[in-house]
Amino acid sequence: MVYTITAVLLLLLLVLIFGLRRARVSRQVSNEGIEDDAAVEAYNRINRWPQFRILRKIFIAELKKHQPEGILADIGCGPGYLITDLIPSFPNVSIKGVDISEEMLTKANENVVSLGVTQKVSFHKGDIGQLPFEDGSIDFIVSTLSLHHWSEPGQAVNELHRVLKQGGQFLVFDLRRDSFRLMYWIIHFAQTVILSKALKHINEPTGSFLAAYTIRETERIVSTTLFKQWKVKPGLFWLFIWGRKGEID
Repeated sequence: MVYTITAVLLLLLLVLIFGLRRARVSRQVSNEGIEDDAAVEAYNRINRWPQFRILRKIFIAELKKHQPEGILADIGCGPGYLITDLIPSFPNVSIKGVDISEEMLTKANENVVSLGVTQKVSFHKGDIGQLPFEDGSIDFIVSTLSLHHWSEPGQAVNELHRVLKQGGQFLVFDLRRDSFRLMYWIIHFAQTVILSKALKHINEPTGSFLAAYTIRETERIVSTTLFKQWKVKPGLFWLFIWGRKGEID
């Protein structure tokens, strides 16, 4: 019994020593958009899990600090669960969901229709490199867990600048590659043991962590864009990027 307790304590100590160190891994590019029907359904399913609901609550809590109004665009909206959570939190906002995947947009529309709030939501197929909106037509832009898929992130942020109105804001939420090693261990275990074959086939969610940017990389990206007002805010294994389009940007 004593040996068992000692072994457990030693294991916990090793986890604390090595697991709470920030990972230093090279970035690996991932593909943008999920087109496979099985992967779409698997992604839709895990977005209903408590872990993803908690992440959406974290994002909405941060978003409330910036008081979005008017037309809000969700870029990379996926199956639309963030949109369904935004509607009760921001009743005076109309929402445009954008995704590169037709299959994802179909699923998102189904999820929104189930709530009976379609009069406040519209969906648009589009790429972050060329958003389907006119110049200066959007009041607020959000994007969650898609930054790491953008092939040209600096140009993508400039595209946000193009479609935002003067004084418009954006808030991007994504993973950070310089997360604790413990997170990589947890993700690897989940992908290997728990998640569906469809997600394993596209190397998710490990691929998203490996494609994500570090805090410093993110700051360098945003510093080269048209935005003069911006801030990168680090989290436990995530990061926020906030920006505002000023009068002279």
